[in-house]
Amino acid sequence: MKSWLLSFAFLLVSPAFAQTPTSVTLALNWKAEPEFGGFYAAALQGIYKKHGLDVKILEGGSGTPTVQMLANGKVEFAIVSADEVILSQDRNSKNKVKGLFAVYQTSPYIVMSHAEKNYKNLKDVFMSEGILSMQSGLPYYQYLVKKFGKPKVKVVPYAGGVSNFLNDKNFSQQGFITTEPLSAEKAGAKVKTFLIAEEGFNPYLVVIGATEETLSKKPELVKKFVAASREGWIAYLKDPKETNKHMATLNKAFDLQTFNKAAEVQKPLIETKETLGSMSSTRWSTLVQQLKDLKLIKSSPKAEDLYTNY
Repeated sequence: MKSWLLSFAFLLVSPAFAQTPTSVTLALNWKAEPEFGGFYAAALQGIYKKHGLDVKILEGGSGTPTVQMLANGKVEFAIVSADEVILSQDRNSKNKVKGLFAVYQTSPYIVMSHAEKNYKNLKDVFMSEGILSMQSGLPYYQYLVKKFGKPKVKVVPYAGGVSNFLNDKNFSQQGFITTEPLSAEKAGAKVKTFLIAEEGFNPYLVVIGATEETLSKKPELVKKFVAASREGWIAYLKDPKETNKHMATLNKAFDLQTFNKAAEVQKPLIETKETLGSMSSTRWSTLVQQLKDLKLIKSSPKAEDLYTNY
C-alpha cells in the first residue's frame, strides 16, 4: 500500500501530471515602457507562471483600440484608462468593459514648458502668448478649457516627439511624465512640468480591463491574473533594473538610463497607502460627473458597474 501511495504521489508532481498553464493575452496600448513594468516583471520573474498562467504581452502603439479588442473578444485583458471605460459603457451597453486594477493612482499626463518661462501653474501656460501643442479632442483638454476659459495661448495639434519644443522657448506641449520631459532634459532643455491631475481631472490610468462576460465566465482566471499582476508590480517597484533591461531590448526608443529614470519618476504616482492597484467609488463617480458636465457622455454609469477591486 505504501509503495502504491508513493508512486501515486510521484505521478501527481511529475511533469506529465502538472497542470498546463492557462494561456491569456494582455494587450498594451503602447510600447514596452516603465508604465507597464510590473506586467513584464510578472512574466520575466515567473510570477504569472506560479499562478498557473501563460501570459502573452501584446505591445500596442498610437491608437491601439484596446477597449474594442476586449469587447470583440480578441484578448482576455487589456490596458485601458478610466475615462475610456466610462465612454465605452455610455456608447455600448453590450459586453461592458470594467476596470480591475489601476497602476497609476495619479494620472501621469502633464503639460511641459521651458523652465525659463517661469510659469507658476497650468493656467499661466493657457493664458500665455506662446504655443501649446495638445490634442483638443482629449477629455482633459476640454476639462481645462472649461476650468480656465478660452485659452490665449495658440493651440496647435500634438505631433509627438520633442523637436518643436527644443527649438522654441515659447513652445509648451502635452506629454506623459515618464516620456517627453525626460527626452527633452536628455537633449539639454530645462523643463517644468504641470500634472493635469493637480487641476482636478485625475482618471485612473494604465488600468487592467476585462469584459463583464470574462468576469462572469472566468472568475478564477481574473483573480489569478490580477493577483499575479499585483505581485509583479510590487516586485518592479522594489527593484526595476532587470525588468528595465528586458524592456530596453523590446523598445529601442529609450536607452537603459532613461528606463531607470522613468521608473523612478513614476513611482510616487503608483504607490498608495491602500492595496496596490485598488480604486474607489468616489473617484469613479467624480469622473462620471466630469464627463457628463463636458457633454462627453449621455448616461451616468454607476461606479460599481465600472470597476471591481480584487
